[in-house]
Amino acid sequence: MNNWFECKVVTEKTLEGGATKKVTEPYLVDALNFTEAEARIIKEISPYCNGQLEVKDIKRVKYSEMFTSDKESADKWYKVKCMFVTLDEKTQSEKRTASLMLVQASDLHDALKRFDEGMKGTMVDYEIHTIQETNLLDVFPFEVVEKKV
Repeated sequence: MNNWFECKVVTEKTLEGGATKKVTEPYLVDALNFTEAEARIIKEISPYCNGQLEVKDIKRVKYSEMFTSDKESADKWYKVKCMFVTLDEKTQSEKRTASLMLVQASDLHDALKRFDEGMKGTMVDYEIHTIQETNLLDVFPFEVVEKKV
């Protein structure tokens, strides 16, 4: 199970005219806690920053699944709110359980297609409640690094 943290990072960007401007950019990182999330996002982002780097905000977000893409054109992240539909045997009524998922895609249609492909093997009925483009620039999942002895 992943623990996702959305980190807002303030960096300095160089504009076309040569001037610098501070911008706040959101990233998603997989970490155990807030302290590790801050350390990981600094490690991931600092090689790409020219000037100061400041982690302005960190908040926990709950994504139950993530569908990534190897295509270069898939440069956006879409948040999909999915409702799983189950039948309560006692009351014979439908129960809907919400779940948030993240899809990497090039546009809205591609996100819907990738989501449906990712959900093909699902045994439970589901309905897509919303698909929304996020402003995330990048996602950093946890990776195990083996040490050489």
